[in-house]
Amino acid sequence: MAYSKVCDVQGGALDGEALHCPEALDLDWNLDKDGVQESGPSMDHMQMQHVECPRSVSDRGPDHEVMESVQPSISPHGRFERLQEDPNYNSRFTRAPGHKEQRQLQCFTLRYLLAGLVLLVLGFLVGWFTHTSSIKPRLPAPESSDLLKELLEGIKADKIKSIQRSFSSLSDEGEEARARYLYRQWVEFGLTNVQVSDHTVLVSTPGSTPNTITDRSSHQCFLPTGISCDQRGPIDGQQQQFSYAAYSAAGSVQGELVDVQYGSVDDLRRAKDILNLTNQIAVVKLGKAPLLYKLALLSQWGFGGALLYVDPCDAPFSRSIFHQAFRVTLNPGGSPAIDEAGGSLTSLLVQPISAFLAKALLSSESMGNGKPCVPLTMPSNAERKKITLTVGNQLTYKKIYNVVGYLRGRKNPDRYVLVGSRRDIQGGGSSAIMNQLIAALTERTKRGWEPDRSTVFCSWGGSALGNIGSYEWGEDNSVVLQSNAVAYISLNAPVRGTETLRASASPTLLQLTSDIQRRQLLSCIRGGNCPGPNVSSLQLPGDVSFFANQLAVPTMEFAFEQTAAEETTSFLSEAQFPVDSPETLDPLFKFHETIAKMTAEALLRLVNDPVLPFYPLDITLDVQNKLKDISAAPPLLLSSASALRDHAAFFQSEMMRPANDPKERDPAHMRMLNDVLRDLEKSFILPQTSPGVFRNLLYTLPEKTAQFSVLSFPQEPLLGCSDINKVQKHSLCGKAVNRSLSLLLRAVQSADRLVCAGLTLFENE
Repeated sequence: MAYSKVCDVQGGALDGEALHCPEALDLDWNLDKDGVQESGPSMDHMQMQHVECPRSVSDRGPDHEVMESVQPSISPHGRFERLQEDPNYNSRFTRAPGHKEQRQLQCFTLRYLLAGLVLLVLGFLVGWFTHTSSIKPRLPAPESSDLLKELLEGIKADKIKSIQRSFSSLSDEGEEARARYLYRQWVEFGLTNVQVSDHTVLVSTPGSTPNTITDRSSHQCFLPTGISCDQRGPIDGQQQQFSYAAYSAAGSVQGELVDVQYGSVDDLRRAKDILNLTNQIAVVKLGKAPLLYKLALLSQWGFGGALLYVDPCDAPFSRSIFHQAFRVTLNPGGSPAIDEAGGSLTSLLVQPISAFLAKALLSSESMGNGKPCVPLTMPSNAERKKITLTVGNQLTYKKIYNVVGYLRGRKNPDRYVLVGSRRDIQGGGSSAIMNQLIAALTERTKRGWEPDRSTVFCSWGGSALGNIGSYEWGEDNSVVLQSNAVAYISLNAPVRGTETLRASASPTLLQLTSDIQRRQLLSCIRGGNCPGPNVSSLQLPGDVSFFANQLAVPTMEFAFEQTAAEETTSFLSEAQFPVDSPETLDPLFKFHETIAKMTAEALLRLVNDPVLPFYPLDITLDVQNKLKDISAAPPLLLSSASALRDHAAFFQSEMMRPANDPKERDPAHMRMLNDVLRDLEKSFILPQTSPGVFRNLLYTLPEKTAQFSVLSFPQEPLLGCSDINKVQKHSLCGKAVNRSLSLLLRAVQSADRLVCAGLTLFENE
């Protein structure tokens, strides 16, 4: 199998089996003879239908006593150790005594053979050095532990600070200038294939006049922050950039304010029992459910507008947000197409407001400064205000730019580990960390190191308005990424505080992420005051969304946040507040250095480990833990999940053989094994979910109780399930639960078939 070079200066879509590369650059994607060319077929072409597990843990092995003596040991983290052969085994043989004449003849023969061999070796060496005198010898590859040590030593806080200072000097430049700057930097660092691609997309921006909220009884006009319209100053004009909902409908709507708290089905039902909700304006708190899910419910129940705010009692931020408005995007991803609504993604007029303004509009009682905090709510005897909400958002076409660079792998150049960062102001120092990471890795390649797999570095444009850059590039290249992408490491917002080190990863990468975080915390910045490992599979906003949702690529992200260890964001991260500069948040750039080193270690493992550091048993344990809380789970689903766990445990123990023993790393076997590990999460992608809910079942909702998202936020309430009488609700919603459980069963059985197919790789060995 050969992979030909495909070039496109403009960075167009991926074609065939190769990523596009500039024509001026020499990038040969033909695989090495000792690598993949001899590996045979990959798992991409294996047939998974009707596969049965050929064996189980209980029926493998000929003799019970023998099996007792060779049971593999299991580490506390689920790792399986390779069994070693008995070192005490000795081979016995006898030697017959020879005659004296035979020994003399053998001595003469041996002398002549040795003389001939010496002459042959001398001739070979003379010819070899004569033929290869002009060829530069390749430096030996360093050991992985030494490589990691050298790589981490090359990542320094002062280097990241210097890179960030240079990048900050371009803050007044356009997006294209910043993208071209990164292009030049990456080429200078040593990446041999760097592309700048542009996409013309539809963006939503604030209008020339600010959005306003007017009290019709008092005729008072307020800006989203709560300041009176006639007191508007230059600073308020700048805050308008962070005081709107991108892709909201534009215009004016008049109606009564309705306090619906978090906008749940129960909250809406209570509101409907009091008054008619048609064309009214909801006052909604962020949190406890995806924003797009709430807005879909509000639209279904007839509301004409929505005012969004963050209750100070929910805010995990150390700084006060009482007087701050914020920005949200209603774009689920990519460039929205113009439709009959004029490009808006909802018929609702949506406007974020500060908690200060929400308190005034709701006539809420004082929250108090102590504990417990009193949540904002409208008193039952309060008079409902009638307001006019005016939203003047504008839709324009704009070019966004992605910068993509490649570090080619040697053995498997067509297997890609992606590292992505956002380039807007919300990304903080992500671009500086990315540049330092590239500089450190290319320095190792100049000294002879070659990764096994290719690394794709991505700097995304348009992230704040719905991850537009990553979606557009991902959709253009989806065919190749679907079969070749191995993992995605996110640098979405690496330092957004300095209180807590958090890590998010899909279940496949939970153990690797936890191991890396634990090692870094041993020498954490705060000395002995180190928090424990904090790793979960949370559904988080960011460019990771496309790769987790559309492609089911295993993902991971490290970040420092301004929250206490026990607090949860609970979808509050959908609100985009103005952020402090990296220099203000982390003057010494020590937090940036920590994130860069953790990302570097993860990347090195993913591009270099012969067997991908994925742990299928963690997926099955996650599935079983979530099924425990489902009272209506059918026996077939539970038994299928149990079978998947047994098969995954055995598969994980078997895959540790080539992971620990270089003698068992047949190229074809390794390629197919890694393809099984890479594809396991694809079984858990749903064809469709409710707005704002991940299609990947393996991602946990940001709540203390882990549950499958398809059960927490089903599509049926959006179809009228919640607005019917009890008899109809029991019938319709009961069927809805059964459909959701059927989707879960199908996913579990699909994953089990893939694991069983993987077990066949170890047959007859």
